[in-house]
Amino acid sequence: MTFCTLTPDRAPISIAGCAPQDSFEAIGAHLRFEAGEEIYAQEEDADLLYRVLVGSVRRTRLLEDGRRQVGGFYFPGDFFGLEIGGQHRSSAEALDAAKVLVIERSALKYHGEDGVRVERMSWLATGLELQRAEDHMMLLTRKSAFERVSGFLFGIGAPARGAWTQLSMSRQDIADYLGLTIETVSRMVTQVQAEGLVVFDGARRFRVLQHTRQACLAAA
Repeated sequence: MTFCTLTPDRAPISIAGCAPQDSFEAIGAHLRFEAGEEIYAQEEDADLLYRVLVGSVRRTRLLEDGRRQVGGFYFPGDFFGLEIGGQHRSSAEALDAAKVLVIERSALKYHGEDGVRVERMSWLATGLELQRAEDHMMLLTRKSAFERVSGFLFGIGAPARGAWTQLSMSRQDIADYLGLTIETVSRMVTQVQAEGLVVFDGARRFRVLQHTRQACLAAA
């Protein structure tokens, strides 16, 4: 079984201790988005820094041939909208009812120490985002379909510490993220359950089984 050798595919883009919550609250704005609502568009100016407070966000890119590529999912505490250039290379949409903290990056210099802390955090978060993109590319090129799906589920479900997790994304979203067809994702979900790694209650509610977690920790 290769499952326990996998690094969870979803690492949070958060910098604990780098910028206190009051720094964000002091200079940021709270915005609410309904499920499916666009947060920013592909090729839109990228001057805002976003942090998920409630709900979840999907980042997608429309390719020249019309296909959609899902680039990432973001959850409470995660930062997103981080770009090296001046425009967004992808769009972002709320997967469910979401609350997002938004900060204007070009205005950070006017906010004293709070602005300095948030600016420092944004560069660190950008580095983590690039690292996660590299890890995801490795997953797409080197991992089997079973490893991709099991690693994705473990990455999403492991933080819940054995509790039930509700997937906010569809299986088509997962397929577009993992570079698989929706049929392959469904087959692999069935296989992951048959291997006794996770258990599903319905199409989206699941949990990573405790003995799987203990075995992986022992192998680490």
